[in-house]
Amino acid sequence: MAQFTPSGKSDDCVTEGCDETSGLVVCFGELLIDFVPTVGGVSLAEAPAFKKAPGGAPANVAVGISRLGGSSAFIGKVGADEFGYMLADILKQNKVDTSGMRYDSVARTALAFVTLRADGEREFLFFRNPSADMLLRESELDYNLIEKAKIFHYGSISLIDEPIKSAHLAALRIARDSDCILSYDPNLRLALWPSAEAARDGIMSIWDLADVIKVSEDEITFLTGSDDPYDDNVVLNKLFHPNLKLLIVTEGSEGCRYYTKDFKGKVGGVKVKPVDTTGAGDAFVSGILYKIASDPSIFKDEKRLQKALYFANVCGAITVTDRGAIPALPTKDAVMQFNAK
Repeated sequence: MAQFTPSGKSDDCVTEGCDETSGLVVCFGELLIDFVPTVGGVSLAEAPAFKKAPGGAPANVAVGISRLGGSSAFIGKVGADEFGYMLADILKQNKVDTSGMRYDSVARTALAFVTLRADGEREFLFFRNPSADMLLRESELDYNLIEKAKIFHYGSISLIDEPIKSAHLAALRIARDSDCILSYDPNLRLALWPSAEAARDGIMSIWDLADVIKVSEDEITFLTGSDDPYDDNVVLNKLFHPNLKLLIVTEGSEGCRYYTKDFKGKVGGVKVKPVDTTGAGDAFVSGILYKIASDPSIFKDEKRLQKALYFANVCGAITVTDRGAIPALPTKDAVMQFNAK
């Protein structure tokens, strides 16, 4: 397996290609308010206070790409309420195209309380019964926006409930017919699914459609039925499918592994002092999708792919040094300065 270790020089992989022109990445799914404890290492019940932060994995990715200098849009639904309008404004301030956003006059914008406990476990508490993001209908989709995308990115939370599930599947058909690169981050949130079996079946139901998939070690264990997430044979035999251009396994501060039809390897991680890991995976996805949108042939060149994955690793590392997801996502300048240290 090929190994990649960056030199750490400022003119290395992170700064290479500074004049890239990036194709449009359309992100589909949930946009919500994360409430994060003002102190680290406590349970939700122990938290003395919470800091409000915009969140939702697909929206985080859209902002992350825009912050890096790319072109992104978000398709999803929020409540016609103060939180919903605030979230739309935050996307606009970050130069994300919001023409595909819709507003629900009855359901509220979703809320999620999230913490990283002292034992290292993430803890989530969701308020969505139903929330506006679950109620996006197929008839509300912006077809033209999807058709313009170079990459269509999505998760699995939008597969749990109707009508958003039907809207998601319709959007996938449009994107596929438009020759978009389909990017899938399952982003497992077991508490939102009716059962573990439903989660596994739902996530895998669209698995074979994707061109690019990002999974974590925990998600491999869950999706394969407790198999060793570090075993290449498990990944290749159970998760790699014939249509895949790139499968990425993230390993937090240890970096990531990559698998294509022609090669596989590992890219080392970046060590930082973590404050809050919320949004780190989304920052990583932003980094790699930004690079793919700038260079769609990257799947065929292992060296360029390794450099792009290291860039994504740095994006994730910077994000864990601040609280919240969107507030902590890096700009391209921040990534370049980080690598120059």
